[in-house]
Amino acid sequence: MIMMGRLMSHSRCVKTFIKTFKQTNRNRCLSDSRQSYEYIRRFISENTEICGEQSLTPEIKLRLFTPQCRFWRENPQLWPFDDPYWAIYWPGGQALSRYLLDNPGVCRGKTVLDLGSGCGASAIAAKLCDASHVVANDTDIIAAIAIHMNFELNCIEPAVCLTDNMIGSQVEPFDLILLGDMFYDEALANNLHSWVDNCIKTHGSKVLIGDPGRAHFEEHSIRQLLHQLAQFELPDSVRKENYGLTCSSVWHYCPQL
Repeated sequence: MIMMGRLMSHSRCVKTFIKTFKQTNRNRCLSDSRQSYEYIRRFISENTEICGEQSLTPEIKLRLFTPQCRFWRENPQLWPFDDPYWAIYWPGGQALSRYLLDNPGVCRGKTVLDLGSGCGASAIAAKLCDASHVVANDTDIIAAIAIHMNFELNCIEPAVCLTDNMIGSQVEPFDLILLGDMFYDEALANNLHSWVDNCIKTHGSKVLIGDPGRAHFEEHSIRQLLHQLAQFELPDSVRKENYGLTCSSVWHYCPQL
């Protein structure tokens, strides 16, 4: 579990992983111009497994890393792309997706942005809840392709996938913004806080956050401005993959608190 161990350490120490992974992988990343869309789809299909039954959302199928996959234990030097965070169904995203599926009225008829979409589960949940328009945003082009494949896997018309870094930018109005597992780094958390404040002031967006209680989230000033909407106990397999985290919560950001 060499490669996966480094990915899973995201729950506690993402900076260490990113530094290690990018140093070994810097010269191996394949540019968009060198690899075709079809090649990347085939690579994802061959190096992931369809699963989801042991997550908080068994009704959503996803292509993810499992112990049966080659890169579960493979040396990260052999991975040809950027960090494959899209290949993990992180606990904050699981809670967020579960909450949406249990409360479809939150999304029904709304425009939704899933920021840092990863595997696309929350965007899929929003689509299943009849959101009028869903945008999945992830700066990794491989993640965007994986998201498209996961939508197809669930027999849903794919959401719009954008790979621009939207944090700090002026974006179109969204009724609902989803942030799953995004508070893993202090600088990112600070930028997110400022950006969502602007989205709320400018467009009146509603912001939902999914997080299993990581230190950067619990210790950030935004934590005092959140109202807890739900808490879910994580399945045993998810607990093991995330160093014993037992639950994950969904929060509503209320800057007026």
